[in-house]
Amino acid sequence: MSDLRELASFDFVGGTTAVCNAILRLRGEALTLELGRLAALLTGSPEGRFVPGAGLIDPNPPGARILRHAVAAGIEQFGWYEVSGGEGYCPETGRKLEALAHLTASLMQMHALAQRSTHAYAQMEAQLAHQSQILDQIHESVLTMDQMGYITSWNRGAEQLFGYTSLEAVGRNILFLYADEGDGGSGEDTQPDLFAEQGGRMMEVRRRKKSGEVFWASLSLSPLRDLAERPTGLIAYLTDITERKQAEEQLHHLAYYDELTGLPNRTLFARLVDQALAVSQRNETAGSVLFVDLNRFKRINDTLGRRIGDELLRQVAQRFKEALRDEDVVARLSGDEFAVGLSDIRQHFEATTVAQKLQASLDAPFFIAGHDLRVGASIGISVYPQDGNDAETLLGLADIAMERAKRAEANPDRSVAFYSQDMNKGMQERMRIESGLRHALGNGELILYYQPKFEIASGRIVGAEALVRWVHPQRGIVPPSEFIPLAETTGLIVQVGEWVLEQACAQAAIWQRSGISPFRLAVNVSAREFTPSLPSRVADTLRRYQLDPSWLELEITESTLMHDFERVTAIMDRITALGVSLSLDDFGTGYSSLSYLKRFPIQTLKIDRSFTTGIPRDASDCAIAGTIVSMARQLCLRVIAEGVETLDQLEFLREAGCDEVQGYLYAAPLPAYEFERCLRDNWLLIA
Repeated sequence: MSDLRELASFDFVGGTTAVCNAILRLRGEALTLELGRLAALLTGSPEGRFVPGAGLIDPNPPGARILRHAVAAGIEQFGWYEVSGGEGYCPETGRKLEALAHLTASLMQMHALAQRSTHAYAQMEAQLAHQSQILDQIHESVLTMDQMGYITSWNRGAEQLFGYTSLEAVGRNILFLYADEGDGGSGEDTQPDLFAEQGGRMMEVRRRKKSGEVFWASLSLSPLRDLAERPTGLIAYLTDITERKQAEEQLHHLAYYDELTGLPNRTLFARLVDQALAVSQRNETAGSVLFVDLNRFKRINDTLGRRIGDELLRQVAQRFKEALRDEDVVARLSGDEFAVGLSDIRQHFEATTVAQKLQASLDAPFFIAGHDLRVGASIGISVYPQDGNDAETLLGLADIAMERAKRAEANPDRSVAFYSQDMNKGMQERMRIESGLRHALGNGELILYYQPKFEIASGRIVGAEALVRWVHPQRGIVPPSEFIPLAETTGLIVQVGEWVLEQACAQAAIWQRSGISPFRLAVNVSAREFTPSLPSRVADTLRRYQLDPSWLELEITESTLMHDFERVTAIMDRITALGVSLSLDDFGTGYSSLSYLKRFPIQTLKIDRSFTTGIPRDASDCAIAGTIVSMARQLCLRVIAEGVETLDQLEFLREAGCDEVQGYLYAAPLPAYEFERCLRDNWLLIA
């Protein structure tokens, strides 16, 4: 009865509603059965079914007992309807089934589209949630902004970096993160038009956190585009690089600034001066470089120690800065050497005025750790463009001029010299000698001479001093006064000293094996050689030649003692422990403390020739020599006087109690074979 009532009330409108409900609510076999039932109701057929899937359908001949129609929309087929069991089907019934098939296909197509859209939306939501989680998990801060610079998104990394939450940041203009007005003022990350089309750029910027802290960040910008590839904003990636920037600044400072004074070093000085010279060239003005060398600094540094010396250099640097203009460049080159670059000066003599100001700035004493210290300065000047066109050239020429200024006899503290060509000639000669000396070391041009030392009491030879001579292939014997000072300043004295020690020990070993009675062979050791490695080198040399240590004596200068007392004493103790004796050369010319002298393991004092020359006519020289001998007696030290050339000098020293003498009075420095002949002949001092 219910089927009959439903059939009686079922029309196409009701069928439409029923099909729509079925497609929305049912799935699978239940939907198939329901659609078949509805097709039977609409056509008044005993049987009806819906067959899902695609396939060919036989045409329905008129009056057939089966009626079919495909359920398709466009090229997409969902299945077909089939009704049967009636006596025959008229065209009107066929049109009803066709209409039902079209309705069902449209509804199924819409439903499938809705399902795909819902699925796609769900996938998109899941993907966005996934990407959001990724952005929040990475340490880099990521934010987006529109074309006006207003923030549209803000990840967790940005919250941690800046301290602002997403609610606090989104909607605000990016400018509120800038460290100051000048930073980013060009709109580099708010105006994408200039670069967005090329894919973005990277930069280093300063930004401000919520706490007010300013930091350095690496900023990478990329364009944000819509579906039509039109730029709609920017994506910004920021990473804190403050530590790296600080490290870079420290490295830059170490590379270009003097650590002690904070002044530019030579490298930065050259760059700044070259830039200033370019300006002078455009303005057609002069420039100048001043090379400043402090007078008496080494004495202060050696006497009072490095700590006092360093503070003195800091205060000198400060006075120089105060004496100069803001546009002038002052640098510390090394040690007690400074350089000043002057630009945009109208006449070169203006540099003289600046030099005098620098010297005047040193007139007032420096009060450091209770000491009243005074230093002066000798200054050399080179001028652009007459002398050179770049900083290094001008600096080198100013150095040459400074050397000339330093030799001024009147007042080196007020001495200023300009560079000239005759100075360059002298420097070229010096370089020629230096090059020749380097060649001589490797080509057997150096030989040793031996100057006898005589004991005054017995008149016999008791020792000798090994003296190096340079036999030049063209010039013959080069005077030591020409190359020894040069070797000292260039550092070649270390190589020369090593060669002398080696050759002297080799010769002494020959004499030792030949049966000559032992005597002390003195070898001069420069302050540069007097390092902790010296005792080991001496020990190795003695062992290599199997030389008894009693044959060797090392002569050290008084200036050697002016450095670190504990270090010097430790080196001396190691040398004397080998059985090698020590002699203090040029005594009386330095500034060593007598209280220190008695603590050094020294056996002999040598009176410098500058004091023996005036004996006996000069009362001061006589007093100094006599005092040295008397003091040595009290300290139980032997005394030898060098440079003895007259009998009057010898007689004075004998009466004063001097132990030994050496000089041209009887023996000039001799080659090894002549010195050996003197030994074997028992050469005696003139009585």
